[in-house]
Amino acid sequence: MIDFIKGTLIIGGALFILLASVGLLRLPDLLTRMHATTKAAALGVILVMLAAAMHFAEVGIVARSFAIIVFILMTAPVAAHVIGRAGYFVGSKLWSGTVKDELRPNYDPLTHELKSGLETQENAKRQPRETDPD
Repeated sequence: MIDFIKGTLIIGGALFILLASVGLLRLPDLLTRMHATTKAAALGVILVMLAAAMHFAEVGIVARSFAIIVFILMTAPVAAHVIGRAGYFVGSKLWSGTVKDELRPNYDPLTHELKSGLETQENAKRQPRETDPD
């Protein structure tokens, strides 16, 4: 029974990793690709790590497997967010079917300033800095 569970976890993990790679090739823009690779690949690696922990069933290996799972759960979403945001800021084209772009009204591509949308009229005015060219 345990072999069936391990096999199911490994095959399921491999399928999710395959799905992430297909999503990377087939999806139209950076943001949707980041979504597919972050979600599917993270779940695939987590399933494979669970299978490895079950297969070896040693304290050291189980601890390392769970440490890897926690590390992936903490870093994958943050990394995807930062890469997606950087791609947006450098001008990566959005898919034509994108319904909502919440950064557009708050981001100025010329000055690279990002406003939170909660500024008052007084705070929203751009103040010249000493480092600005005349």
